[in-house]
Parts: sequence; structure tokens; C-alpha cells
Amino acid sequence: MDKSVERRRVKAIGLETFVFLALLLAGFGYIASIMGAGVMFKVIMSTAHDLLLNTVFLIMAMAVLAGALSALLSEFGVISLLNKLFAIFMKPLYGLPGASIAGAITTYLSDNPAIISFSKDKAFTKYFKEYQVPALCNLGTSFGMGLIVTTFMISQGEEYVLPAIIGNIAAIIGSIVSVRIMLHFTKKFYLKNEESNSIEEVAVSLINEDCKKNIQLEDSQEYREIRDGSIFQRVLDAMLEGGKSGVELGLAIIPGVLIVCTLVMLLTFGPSVDPATGKEVYKGVAYEGIALLPVIGEKLRFILEPMFGFTSSQAIAFPITSLGAVGAAMSLVPKFIADNVITPNDIAVFTAMGMCWSGYLSTHVGMMDALDARGLTSKAILSHTIGGLCAGMAAHFIFVILG
Repeated sequence: MDKSVERRRVKAIGLETFVFLALLLAGFGYIASIMGAGVMFKVIMSTAHDLLLNTVFLIMAMAVLAGALSALLSEFGVISLLNKLFAIFMKPLYGLPGASIAGAITTYLSDNPAIISFSKDKAFTKYFKEYQVPALCNLGTSFGMGLIVTTFMISQGEEYVLPAIIGNIAAIIGSIVSVRIMLHFTKKFYLKNEESNSIEEVAVSLINEDCKKNIQLEDSQEYREIRDGSIFQRVLDAMLEGGKSGVELGLAIIPGVLIVCTLVMLLTFGPSVDPATGKEVYKGVAYEGIALLPVIGEKLRFILEPMFGFTSSQAIAFPITSLGAVGAAMSLVPKFIADNVITPNDIAVFTAMGMCWSGYLSTHVGMMDALDARGLTSKAILSHTIGGLCAGMAAHFIFVILG
């Protein structure tokens, strides 16, 4: 894909200029009317700063470690082994090569962006066709923080072990839906962006490319390239080279995470609580907001409750908050349990949607940018929104059947 962003010439000042300005002023004016203009800007700056220090650098650290692991798995043939073992499952279910299971496992053990390190490893991407690579964003996000979410849910009580397991199964279902929809969009996108002009040339080009790819795949399944030197030298070189790619990826996702996640946090959370008076008050600290998304979720209660089986409208706050940060969503669960507003069914749904969504609105932009597929970001978000909803519904219906 061409990394350059296509531009076209338009009039310097047009209708969209005034429409954009009106929407911008209306949006910030609405937020400022609730928080106060000074507090609003202070919250935005504080949130972005905290995200940079405590989220972006954390993601970068995970990307470095995941990159090192990815290089080691490639260097010593583990990815080749996974490709052979899981191809029989991954191809019919996801439409991806068996090697993609390595990315899913890594994100399950860490977080969404960990799969990006694999996508930059040529020893890993050699198993993929060009249109399949952007779908790695949806695959990785479907399992992001899976181990953490599952362990957290199980730790809440013995009765939540089965719901957590059901949630994992439902997250797999949601991931299949998300990836399959995304592949539908990527196939159309890459065909549309073929440089050849005639249909015949495109067809011939695709046939030749597929033939070459099949030959490369057959060859790569029998042989793999390794680094020169002793075992120790190969291990050291693989870790350092893989870790270096993680640093580059950590820098690449900074704009997307800071811009998008700050906006999501501003719309998700409410004011702080004064410990002395117990009243809500804006202090201008990070992660304060106007709590608009939970209000929208309350308005959609008549739709969401039959889909997910929630018995309390408060439970809707978990999937809504998961859109921005599943870690923040998990912090809601102990209070929900203490107040008896959720059931084991809700835990199953929380696990499924927490895993499958895992704050994808905060990471998808940066991940798609790192995959050199910025033009497909909206498609990735749409696909994953549907996948997360399917995961939640699957968890509810599986729990009902087993219950």
C-alpha cells in the first residue's frame, strides 16, 4: 500500500470550513458549560500527559518485549510450527494462516498493540497475503488483556469461574466475526487500489501474485532463514532487533493514543468525588469528564438488556467504559458485586466484551497507522464494534443454554 496520503485541491474557504468550526465550537462549548473552560483544558492536558507517561510508555515496553519474543519465535521455528499445527483451524475460522495464532496468544498475555510487532517481522508476514495483514489489528484486539480480564473475573469469586470461561469462548466467536468482516473490506480495498488500469491486467497480476505467493508459501513451510553465528549470538541478535522494532512502534502510536483516548476518557468518566464531603467536584485532574457515554448507554437500555441479559441498567457502564479502557471498566466490577447489581451472566458478558473490545477505540487508530493501513481505520472500528456486540450476545446465550 502507498503510505502517502492522497490529497486533492479545493477552494481555500468553503461550506465545510464553517460547518467544522460550528461543530468544534459546539462540542467544546458543551463540555466547557459542564466543566468550565479552564478546567476542561486542564483536564485535557492532564489526561494526555498521564496517557503518555503511564499508557504509551507501558505499551512501548510491551511492544519491545513482544518484538523480542516475536523475533525469537521466528528465529527458532516456533512460528513455523504454529503455522502447521493451527492452519487447519485458523484458515476456515478466520481466513488467516496458522501463524496468526502466535499474535493472538501474545495479545492475550499482554495487550492489543503487541501483535503489531509480529506484523513488522518478515518471517511472520511471509505467511500472509497483503490484504490479510490489516486484519491482524482486529485479531489482536479481540484477545487484548485476555489473561488479565479472565484472572480478574475469576478472582471475584468461585461462582464466576464458569462465566469467565464462557466469556473466553464468546470472545473467540466475536473475534471470528470481527476478522471476517474486516477481511471483506480489505479485499475490496486492495483490489480497488491496484495500480493496473484494466480488469484484464488486474486479473493477470492477481493470478501471478497468487502463484508467486503460493510458491513462496510452499517454500517457506519447508525452509526458514536464520541469523549467522552461535546459538547465543542468534538469541541476542533476535531479541535486540525485535526490541528495536518495538520502540519504533511505540513512537508511532503516540498520536493516535493521545488524541483518541483523551477524547474517549473525556466522554466516559465523570467528576472526581471529594473525600471530605462525598460530593462530585471538578478538580482539573486527569480522567475527569462529562460521563456522556454512560448516559447514552442508559438511553439504549431497552435494546441492550435483551441482547446481553443485564438485570440492572448500571451494568451497561462496563461495555461502554470498555470502549475506552477495559482496565477502567474492570474497576467497576467489585462495586457492582458489592451492590448486588450484576449476576454470573453479566460476568460472562463482561469477560467476553472486555476481551473483545479491550479499549479498541483508544488503540485502533494507532494500530492501523502502524500497519500502514490508515485508510481502513473506520472499517476496522466498524468490524470490531460488530464483533464485540456478537461476543456479548454469544456469552449471554451460551450462559443461558448451559445454565
